[in-house]
Amino acid sequence: MPTFSSTGTASDGRYNTAAAQGIASSARFSGSRTRLKFSTSRKDRTSEVQPLSATSVPSGPLSQIIDTHENLRVNSASGAPSRSQSQKQLDVLLPNADTDLKTYGVNELRDGFFDATYYRPQPRNRPEMMRKASETLPVAMQNHDPLSIRYFLPRQWSEFRRYSHIMVLSALLNHAGRPIGSQIDGTMSTILGTVVGLGWGSLALWVSTSTKTAQIGYGGVLSTFLVVFTATVAWLRCSFMRLYQAVISAGISICYTCLADTSEAVGWKKIFDYGIPWVFGQAIALIVSCTVVPDSGSHSLILSFHQALDTIGQGLVFPRQDNLTLRRDLTWHFVRLSTAVRDFTIEISISRFISEDARSLRNLVQGVIRALLAIHPDTDLFNICIQDGEEDDRSPDKTREHDLNVKENEQPPSLQAILGLIARRLANPTRSLIKALVACISSCDATLIDLGGQRRSLTPYHAPKDLSLSLQALCTAIESFEAADLALMNDPEFPSDTSAYPEVVALFLFVHPLRQAADKVRALCELFLQIQQRRRRWALRLPSYPLHKQFNRTNAQVRHDRGGLTAGFYFRTKAQLERTMGDLQSRPFVPTDMRDAVSTFRGTSAHPSITGYQKQAKGVKSQRDILKSEKETFRYKLSKTLHRMQGFECRFALKVVLATTLLSIPAWLEQSRDWWNDYELWWTVVTVWLMTHPRVSGTLQDLAARLFCAALGAVWGGLAYAADGGNPYVMAVFAAFFMIPMIHRYTQSVHPRSGLVGCITFTVISLSALADEGRPSTVKIVWTRGLGFAVAIFASILTNWVMWPFVARHELKKSISAMMLHLAILYRSVVSKYILYAEQKAPSAQDIERSEMLEGRLREGFVRIRQLLELTRHEIRLRAPFEPIPYSALIEACERFFEHLIEVRQSSLYFRTSPHVNSQESNNILMPYRRDAVAVILMNLYILASALRTNQPVPRYMPSAAAARKKLIDRMEEVEVKQMKESGPNEHAGRRWADVYRFAFASALTDIVEQLQQLQRYTKEITGEASFAQVAKE
Repeated sequence: MPTFSSTGTASDGRYNTAAAQGIASSARFSGSRTRLKFSTSRKDRTSEVQPLSATSVPSGPLSQIIDTHENLRVNSASGAPSRSQSQKQLDVLLPNADTDLKTYGVNELRDGFFDATYYRPQPRNRPEMMRKASETLPVAMQNHDPLSIRYFLPRQWSEFRRYSHIMVLSALLNHAGRPIGSQIDGTMSTILGTVVGLGWGSLALWVSTSTKTAQIGYGGVLSTFLVVFTATVAWLRCSFMRLYQAVISAGISICYTCLADTSEAVGWKKIFDYGIPWVFGQAIALIVSCTVVPDSGSHSLILSFHQALDTIGQGLVFPRQDNLTLRRDLTWHFVRLSTAVRDFTIEISISRFISEDARSLRNLVQGVIRALLAIHPDTDLFNICIQDGEEDDRSPDKTREHDLNVKENEQPPSLQAILGLIARRLANPTRSLIKALVACISSCDATLIDLGGQRRSLTPYHAPKDLSLSLQALCTAIESFEAADLALMNDPEFPSDTSAYPEVVALFLFVHPLRQAADKVRALCELFLQIQQRRRRWALRLPSYPLHKQFNRTNAQVRHDRGGLTAGFYFRTKAQLERTMGDLQSRPFVPTDMRDAVSTFRGTSAHPSITGYQKQAKGVKSQRDILKSEKETFRYKLSKTLHRMQGFECRFALKVVLATTLLSIPAWLEQSRDWWNDYELWWTVVTVWLMTHPRVSGTLQDLAARLFCAALGAVWGGLAYAADGGNPYVMAVFAAFFMIPMIHRYTQSVHPRSGLVGCITFTVISLSALADEGRPSTVKIVWTRGLGFAVAIFASILTNWVMWPFVARHELKKSISAMMLHLAILYRSVVSKYILYAEQKAPSAQDIERSEMLEGRLREGFVRIRQLLELTRHEIRLRAPFEPIPYSALIEACERFFEHLIEVRQSSLYFRTSPHVNSQESNNILMPYRRDAVAVILMNLYILASALRTNQPVPRYMPSAAAARKKLIDRMEEVEVKQMKESGPNEHAGRRWADVYRFAFASALTDIVEQLQQLQRYTKEITGEASFAQVAKE
C-alpha cells in the first residue's frame, strides 16, 4: 500500500495523528471497514513542517479515510444529531478530560507510527461491575457455589422452610436437658430410627408406583406397609425400653413418608426434606447439651447419694418417736440408689468414679439404711434417772471385790436398779457413738461432693470434718462402747437372765442395733477414704452395665419423657419379683423327719434328720430337671409364643395399628386427598403415635390438660404469625413466652405429654403459617390444624379406654394379692433357712446376702404399690366410689408384716433356733405345734390373697394363728421347765445377747400374728365378709 505522512497545524485545523485516530473512530462508529496500514520505509520516516492549504489533502490512505468519513457524514440521514449523540457518549466516557490541547502550530510526524493518548483512569464501582458481569454468565453457571450448604439441600431455602418444623420437633424429642452421654445415645438412636423409617417408607413409595396397577391402588400398598411397620415398632416400643427413642423417631418418619403430600406421583425430594432437617435438629441439640451448662453424667448419682446421706443423718437423731415418714424416706432412698447407680453405669459419662466404686458405695449405704431401719428409736436410755447422780467410775476389779464382800447379804436387784446400772454404763458411750456416727456421715457427704465436683450446687447438711479424723473418732467411740459393754456384762449386779425384764431387753434392742450400724458406717467411711486417696482424674467412663440387660433399661430423662413413669416402674418391679419368687417357690421343700416316728413305722434304725432343699436320689430326676426338659419341647415353645402374643405388647400394637390406620384413610382417597395435604393432617397420626402409651390409659384430667395445651398452642401460634405478618423476631418473642413453660412441663413435671403436645401444636401452626405466608388465612390455618390435634388426642385416650384399659384400682388389688403371696413364700423361706435348718446347715454368708437382696426388691415393691395407689385419685368411678383408706392400711399392714419377718431373720443369727439344739424328745413334742404355727399363717395369707385377686368375700371364720402361736409357746414353756429341772438353772448363764435376741425373735413372731389379724380386718373391709347364707348358696 502507498505510504503517507500526516501533517497539520493548529490554526488551519489540518489533521494530525490524533485527528486520524478520531477519524478512524468515526469510521468504526459509522460501520466503515476501512483499514489503515502504515509504511515502515526509511525514506518516509522524516519530519517536516510545511504549510498546506485547506483544500490540499495529501493522497493516500489518510485522505481516503477523510473522504469516507465526510461522505458518511454528508450522506447520513441523521446528520448532526448523530454526531451530537456520539459527542455525548464521549463526554460520558471522558469526564473531566481536557481533549482540546493547543499545539501552537507544532506537529510531529511519526511516519505512520501509533501515537496514543493517556488519561487518569476512572474510579471503579466493583459491586455494580460484578453484578453486571454476572448477568453474562451461562445459565448453568448462575447457581450457587457447589461447596455451599445450600448446594447439598435438594431445594432452596424458600422451599425448604415448609418442613422447617421437623428440625424443631427433632430438637424437642431429644432435647438438650440431659447428660452428655444420654444426649449422644439419643442422637444416635433417633437418627438410626429415622433412617429405618425413611427407608421403609421409600420402599413403600417405590412399590406403590412401580407399575400402573400399583399406582391405581397406591393407597392399599402404602397402608399395608404402614400397618406392618407400625405394628413392629409398637411391639418393640413395649418390649425393649432402650429402643424407645429409635422407635418413636421411626414411627414419625414412616407417618411422614406414607401420609404427607400423598399423590400417585412420587417426589423423592420429600425424603431429603425430612431427613436433613432432622439431622440438623439433632446436631443443634447435641451442641447445646455439650456447651450450655453441660452435665458430665455423674450429677444425678452424686445428688442421689447426697440426699440419701442427708436422710441418714436425720435418722441418727436419738431418742425420737418412730416416724413413719422418715422410715418411708429411708426406704425410698434405698430404692433410688439402685436406680441411680444403674443409670450411671448404663451411659457414657465423664467422672472420677468408676462403676465398681459406685456399686460398692451403693451396697454400703443401703447397708447403713437397713441397719437404721432395724433400730427402735424410742428409747429411755438417756432418760433414766441415776440415783448416784454421776456415772460409776469404779474399775471392774474393785467392783467385783466389793460385790463379793456383800454378795451374801444382798437381795436380787430391782428393775429400777438394773435400768440405772445400764444407764450408768452405756448412756454416755452410746451418746458419744451417735455423735461420731453423725460426724462420719457428714464427712462422707462432704467428700462425695468434693470428688464429684458439685461443691457449687450442693452443700453438706452439717459442717464437715476431715474424713480421716472422723473415722478415727468413730473407732475411738466404738472402742469406748465395747469397753463399757464388757464392764456391764462383768458387773455382778447385772442379772444373768434378762429375758424376764422386757424394759431391759428394749434398751438392748436399741443399743445393739446401733452398734451394728456403727460397723456399717465405719465400712462406708473406709471406702470413701480409699476413693479419696486414689485421686482419680476426670476420665471418660464407658457403659459397664451387662449388654443383655441394657435393652430393658434406659436413662432417667427418657423414662420421664415417655410418660407413665409410675406404672412403668410398677410393672417392671412386679415382673422382677415374680421371676425371683417363682424361682424360689419352684424349689422343693422337705420338712424335718422325726427319727423316732420313722424308725417305729418302718422298723429300721434311726437315720439323720434332713431338712431344707434336699437333693433327689440318684437316678431320679429333680423337679428342676423335669421343668428344664419340658422347656425344650416344641409344644412348650409354641405355648410360650402364643401366651406372649396375649401380652400387653401385642395388645398395644393392635391398638396403635387400628388408631393410625383408621385416621390415615383420608390420605389415600381421591376425594379427600387435597384437603388432607393442604391442612397437613398427617400430624394427626403422628400425635396419636406420640400420645398413646403402652400401659397408662389416661384420665379425664389428662384429657382436659392435653386439649387445653393443644388449643393454647394453636391460638398462640396463630397470634405469633399474625402479630407482624411473620416477622421472625416477633415470632421468637412469642415462642419464648409460650415454649419455656411448655418445655418445663414436658421435661420436668409429672404430666410430660401435655407439655409435648402443646410444644408441637405451637411449632406446627406457627411455622406452617410462615411457610404458607398466611394463605388462605391465619384463622383457617389455626382451626384446621388445631382440630386435627384435638382429634388425635381424643383418639389416643379413647382407644386406651375402650381396648384393654389400665385401671389403677383393679391393678392395686392384684398387686396387694401378689405381695401377700410373696410374703408367704418369704415366710416359708425364713423358717426353713434360719429357724428349722438341719444340723451343720446353718445359714451361710451367701444365704444372708441373697436374703438381703430379696428383701431389697420387696421394699421396692411396697414403694411401687404406694405409687400405684396415688394413681387412683383421678380415675373415673362409674359403678361405686373408691375408698383408698382401707387399701393404704392394708399396704401398711403388709409392710409391717414384712419388717417383723426381717427382724425374725436378723435375730435368728445371734442364737441357735434350730430344733437339734434340744433333745430329740423335745423336738418330737414341739414339731406338730411348730408345723401348725407355720401352716396357719401360710393358709391365712393364701386365702386373703385369693379373695383380693378374685374379688370374693373373705370367710367369716379364719384359721386362728394366735391360737396356734399360744399353743406352741405354752408347750415350749413346759419343755423348758422340764429341761431346767434336768440340767440345772445355771447352764445357760452369761448368754445375755442370746437371751435378748431370743426375746426379740419371739416378740417378732408374735407381732407377725398380730399383723395377720390386721390383714384380715382390712381385707374384709375391701372385699366384704361371707355370711352363712352366701356360704350355703355356694
